[in-house]
Amino acid sequence: MQRAAALVRRGCCPRTLGPWGRSQSSAAAEASAVLKVRPERSRRERILTLESMNPQVKAVEYAVRGPIVLKAGEIELELQRGIKKPFTEVIRANIGDAQAMGQQPITFLRQTILKILVSGGGKSRTGVMIPIPQYPLYSAVISELDAIQVNYYLDEDNCWALNVNELRRALQQAKEHCNPKVLCIINPGNPTGQVQSRKCIEDVIHFAWEEKLFLLADEVYQDNVYSPDCKFHSFKKVLYEMGPEYSSNVELASFHSTSKGYMGECGYRGGYMEVINLHPEIKGQLVKLLSVRLCPPVSGQAAMDIVVNPPVPGEESFEQFSREKESVLGNLAKKAKLTEDMFNQVPGIHCNPLMGAMYAFPRIFIPAKAMEAAQAHKMAPDMFYCMKLLEETGICVVPGSGFGQREGTYHFRMTILPPVEKLKTVLQKVKDFHIKFLEKYA
Repeated sequence: MQRAAALVRRGCCPRTLGPWGRSQSSAAAEASAVLKVRPERSRRERILTLESMNPQVKAVEYAVRGPIVLKAGEIELELQRGIKKPFTEVIRANIGDAQAMGQQPITFLRQTILKILVSGGGKSRTGVMIPIPQYPLYSAVISELDAIQVNYYLDEDNCWALNVNELRRALQQAKEHCNPKVLCIINPGNPTGQVQSRKCIEDVIHFAWEEKLFLLADEVYQDNVYSPDCKFHSFKKVLYEMGPEYSSNVELASFHSTSKGYMGECGYRGGYMEVINLHPEIKGQLVKLLSVRLCPPVSGQAAMDIVVNPPVPGEESFEQFSREKESVLGNLAKKAKLTEDMFNQVPGIHCNPLMGAMYAFPRIFIPAKAMEAAQAHKMAPDMFYCMKLLEETGICVVPGSGFGQREGTYHFRMTILPPVEKLKTVLQKVKDFHIKFLEKYA
């Protein structure tokens, strides 16, 4: 209760995160030994400027939260410092803030930075590099904004690892028909569950620096790491530890959410986007867009505050919070291993280790006759497989074609969230179905 009261007193809003870990000087020295190419120490031109940004953003006007509101804030501060005015308070009659007037609020917010990044036409259209397999929201937003989707493939034969050579291939190929400006990373991976090593993250940051790419780091599963050989490293932390050559130049937006991790509070719709090295004028445009969309519910803000500022030793909630968190993550780790082991016992199914996140993305063998049947039903082969699985077992999974996959390979995504006994039942049903499926279409 003390914790909850403190949240209310400080307004429930997440504070800005700072760099973690070692000192920048010692970390930079270590990074320099790893990196083959040492860039110049001069600050370079920003990728995002008023000239290169989406011109539609500059056209947006929202006078309700314009310069006069900024001025009102300055006056309020002056009143707080005791500066005399011919009035004692600022009455904000500029916005319809019913809650401030005593009415119960109903509010909603959606945020994205891609709208600002997208610009141009023809070969100058913005290209956004996304992993394949990917979370379908990215391809949907890219399409909505009329940008170009640039696929780079994760290495399934190497536990879905990210290879910089593949990034370079995708980038060079994309330059023939668009202007790649954004590189999206999902770590831990969704739907693939891989956790990137620190060396991989350093390589990606160096690649983004070298190619002048804006980095988007989707890190919403950062608490879901199960493999004892893996550890989550935030892009921001690694960026700062690589030294000022990178930390002062690479533009990075990091994302986190209350919906995933050990919290699983999807209903609160709480999350944050932290952006560093953003051009000051672009930051003003971003604030304008967020102002147009108002703000998230207080409950979501409070939940997000708890995620980034959890109970600490000495607080009354700490012991119970720690027990529950460890229990949730421990159970997920057991279920990740159970899922991997049981899938790999089934002929025609291969599942990479589930290092993190909360999904399995096994590869399935689909016989030629099944592919012919799928074609007759005007379905992708893995859609046909998943539809049959649903119809015959009641188990609903998502076909891999919805996430993207290399041509000629087939997968499905399945969550590991059900209780252990129910998960065992699900896995056994999938096993039995798959064996019958192979026999039927042999």
